[in-house]
Amino acid sequence: MKTFATITVIGRDKTGVIARVTNFLFEQHANIEALEEQVTRGQFSMTLQASWKRGELNGAPLESGLLKLAKDLGMEIKLHFTNPKQRQRMAILVTKETHCFEAIMAAFKRGQFRQAEPVVVAGNRTDLKPLAEKYKLPFVHVPWNERAEAEEKFLALTEEYHVDFIVLARFMKILSPNLVWRFKNKIINIHPSLLPSFPGAQAYRQAYEHGVKIAGVTAHFVSMHLDEGPIISQGSFEIKPTMSLKEIVAAGQALEAKVLVKAIQLYLAKRLDVYWGTVRQV
Repeated sequence: MKTFATITVIGRDKTGVIARVTNFLFEQHANIEALEEQVTRGQFSMTLQASWKRGELNGAPLESGLLKLAKDLGMEIKLHFTNPKQRQRMAILVTKETHCFEAIMAAFKRGQFRQAEPVVVAGNRTDLKPLAEKYKLPFVHVPWNERAEAEEKFLALTEEYHVDFIVLARFMKILSPNLVWRFKNKIINIHPSLLPSFPGAQAYRQAYEHGVKIAGVTAHFVSMHLDEGPIISQGSFEIKPTMSLKEIVAAGQALEAKVLVKAIQLYLAKRLDVYWGTVRQV
């Protein structure tokens, strides 16, 4: 039985970071399962999946060594142990629309997400607080007036609740690379269009104004670029000539809920592999 961990390294770009981290892990008898790094506007970000065979992991030297390495490099290094047999802990970000959040809760009730458990709901508004309390989930209001401050507060929540992945249930704020990279391919969003067409907040209105005949929704992993992350699942519906914008929105929202639930199921079933920015089902 292997022990698995995810290690994230974030800070100003400098030479030799990958070598320093991987050499240290080699000394700690770790096997590197996957590694992905990126430099965005001078910020170095790396996510590394490591594993240890039974009896080869010594937790105390690993943690103290990573702390020392972080200090030496002047970077943030986080270690998160994962157990494939344990349920994944889900954080849900919301704004004011209820349909996706309620669909997620209904899916839990039906037993569709047996591999996960919701642990916290956070919102940039308080509209959904009564709904979260109805489902006996803690709700935390995180005002998003200053994004850096808001994300710092939310990241503290993810540590407090030991969050494994995040679902944006029609959360209407843009996440920065600083947050996205810490949960690389672990933030699932639902967008109200068939991406790459009509990115942004007014997708249904754009579809209505352009007179498109087929509209739809897209569930995708959140990436550094707005509404351009790897696509997990999509759904479409026909726009009839007589449909008003209100009717288009209603049809789209019903589909959003279904496609988001499907995407979460695929993620939890470990059937998704992201390769060069494209999701493949395995």
